[in-house]
Amino acid sequence: MIAAQRPYVSFVLATHNRRAVVMRTLSHLPACGLERRNYEVIVVDNASTDGTSEAVRPEVDVLIRRRGNAGSCAKAFGVTRARGQYIVFLDDDSFPRPGSVDRMLRRFEADQNLAAAGFAVHLPDGQLEGSALPGVFIGCGVGLRADALRMVGGLDRTFFMQAEEYDLSFRLVAAGWKVAVFDDLQVDHLKTSHARANDRVTYCDIRNNLRVVARYLPSPYFEVYRQDWRQRYGWLAERNRQRRAFEHGARAGHWRSLIERQTYRRHRLSIAMAEQFFCWDLIEQKMSALAQGGVQQVVFADLGKNVFAFHRAAKQVGIDVLAIGDDRFAAPGRCYRGIAVQPLDDVLGLRADAMV
Repeated sequence: MIAAQRPYVSFVLATHNRRAVVMRTLSHLPACGLERRNYEVIVVDNASTDGTSEAVRPEVDVLIRRRGNAGSCAKAFGVTRARGQYIVFLDDDSFPRPGSVDRMLRRFEADQNLAAAGFAVHLPDGQLEGSALPGVFIGCGVGLRADALRMVGGLDRTFFMQAEEYDLSFRLVAAGWKVAVFDDLQVDHLKTSHARANDRVTYCDIRNNLRVVARYLPSPYFEVYRQDWRQRYGWLAERNRQRRAFEHGARAGHWRSLIERQTYRRHRLSIAMAEQFFCWDLIEQKMSALAQGGVQQVVFADLGKNVFAFHRAAKQVGIDVLAIGDDRFAAPGRCYRGIAVQPLDDVLGLRADAMV
């Protein structure tokens, strides 16, 4: 009997001026658990000037040298050269744990409608890095069915960086594909500090999140999350003293949103599709169970990206929210929809029946 041919996998990552970091990542890939003949490694070099291309060339199957920096969305250029039935997106400082890619392949083979298999992301301090929306994969570790990825147009390079995972996740689901995150698929993310929390990140955060809301969220949630996310990223920008970058990004996001609310109409998520990511009904069910158990007053543990779902649920079932505890956002007089946002220590002193 002839053994069935193993699926071919393409690892795709982008980098910019991080030669040592990307070389460390490449050194981990042989331990992924696949035979070398069953995978390829594609690196997109975003115009590095530190010798990255020269260093990685002997270690990879395909090297794409860009004349300009296209950000994390430069992985899209790698997809054009990928030969694999399945594509694994990595950051230049992330790598899969042994056995995870093989388990990923089994997930894809068991479910022909599965387009994206997100990995659980482990940080150096032992914590898990979570997406702000549980159904959205994190871009430093996700397997993608190549046919599905190409069918929906792949990564949108106009995003450059930030929120491209939301855009792709929503677009796949809107096209009828399944997106899921699996605990048994694991990636280590060193999350090195280069290029984080700078003006470009702030600009792209607000611009791209406003675009995602406009493209995909159904009414009436579009306006709610547009307001919420603009407020949230504005507060983050104030904390990081990057208000100017925020205002520039907000303006760009506003104008693009006006256009994309119309041009992406056919990609709009139904409320049932959006429930997969925002869990409005599920959260209301859990809040209702608290109310039935005698809970009358709660505090929220953080001002998360989906805090509206909890605010809405509490209001629906008649639970009072005394305050929101979040050290990142707390400031005198600051409120979210009339609820004070306070330091966590202050919130812990309130006489609430539960913390949510």
